[in-house]
Amino acid sequence: MTRMLVAGVDTSTQSTKVRVTDAATGELVRFGQAKHPDGTSCDPAAWWDAFQEAAAQAGGLDDVAALGVGGQQHGMVLLDRQGNVVRDALLWNDTRSAGDAERLIGQLGAAPKRDGEDDLADDPVMRGRQRWVKAVGSSLVASLTITKIAWVAANEPENAAKVAAVCLPHDWLSWRIAGHGPVADGDADLDALFTDRSDASGTGYFDAASDEYRMDLFELAFGRRDVTLPRVLGPTGIGAVADPAIAGKDVPGGCIITPGGGDNAMASLGLSMGVGDVSISLGTSGVAAAISPVPAYDMTASVTGFADCTGHWLPLACTINGSRISDAGRAALGVDYDELAELASQSVPGAEGVTLIPYFDGERTPNRPDATATLHGLTLKNTTKANIARAFVEGLLCSQRDCLELVKGLGVEVRRILLIGGGAKSAAVRAYAPGILGMDVVLPATDEYVAIGAARQAAWVLSGEAEPPAWELTVDGTLSGELTPQVYEQYAAYRG
Repeated sequence: MTRMLVAGVDTSTQSTKVRVTDAATGELVRFGQAKHPDGTSCDPAAWWDAFQEAAAQAGGLDDVAALGVGGQQHGMVLLDRQGNVVRDALLWNDTRSAGDAERLIGQLGAAPKRDGEDDLADDPVMRGRQRWVKAVGSSLVASLTITKIAWVAANEPENAAKVAAVCLPHDWLSWRIAGHGPVADGDADLDALFTDRSDASGTGYFDAASDEYRMDLFELAFGRRDVTLPRVLGPTGIGAVADPAIAGKDVPGGCIITPGGGDNAMASLGLSMGVGDVSISLGTSGVAAAISPVPAYDMTASVTGFADCTGHWLPLACTINGSRISDAGRAALGVDYDELAELASQSVPGAEGVTLIPYFDGERTPNRPDATATLHGLTLKNTTKANIARAFVEGLLCSQRDCLELVKGLGVEVRRILLIGGGAKSAAVRAYAPGILGMDVVLPATDEYVAIGAARQAAWVLSGEAEPPAWELTVDGTLSGELTPQVYEQYAAYRG
């Protein structure tokens, strides 16, 4: 019997990955990867080139019956009526719109409290944050798409006037795979754009609880509402059929394109996470994400109340600074990863009082876009390479403990922590994670979980079943260790 193949596509900040997968078992069949340019903005054409290169490396997609696209969240892609990209996409890690986020918060917070708003703060700024949380599940930071369209409207009015559609990276790539794109004459088929509730929930103008765009908020930011936004599919919707020149040429009926999703939601699907599971992902950013059966409204405005890819919710807290904290420690000390871990092992929990607050590129959680990193507690006695190495590793883990505590503060019961991402390969991170995070940590095998999640979604939609296929998760082990609460207490004291 011929096995059915599906593909998961991960168009991340750094690269596009294509994973051709056995639909029944989740077994890897073929794989390809191609890099994206560095930076906080990007011409989407680079993503298309990378997708084509990665698909070719993966042996092509002619025999693939379904594919899903997982993508970096929040990236702003602007299209004109002909389907041309108006300007380079602003990515999630572009903080130029921090002032616009504060302005939009202020605009919602300016009105006094009304009837039924007794739970809102008296301070107008905090009240604005809370109104955004109630409206779309999240308060605004520079990462969210709505702040980026506000920045374009305020700073590039000529570009803003050309905009006919706004979409996200995974939406745009799915649209292109379906055979759409710029046209020389007439109007492009912008109505063919589609997305899913997980990625839409990170825009700042979609309410995942009601499954509706908040065009009033979109207009508040952009000054217009005569703009096409992607239709939002449910977890098992079919967005399109791929252009046979791109995928599915050898499959009867062609290759269906599934809703796709934001990278964090796709990773949770790839990890087969359920209610009570929290993943901590150490990549370019650091993310603590939990599966919740109900919407999360964090009135402290620290946790984003996103949706997941299954019909649940995915409250998460995200730091801009992730595994690059370790990279900065390596650069400062002139060592490689193993040497950094060896140095850190020569110190003690708390690094003899040395603490790193690792906000190298500003920070999103907590919301300090203009912050820089600081080393605290240095004395002539404790200023050693070993203590500095330990402080860098502990600073990375403590920043994620901050995220974990925020998610727990919403009433999320944490039964299991899964540690993933490139930063999880560090021997030092593995050694100290249980002690700092406060419980045992499950270590899934290193893999491309966003691409796996996208492939699992494709297999799910293809099957027509009520639940996703049960693919086995390979676990390298469970990390245990003595609890070291003093490390996080010391960190929290300096972080303020």
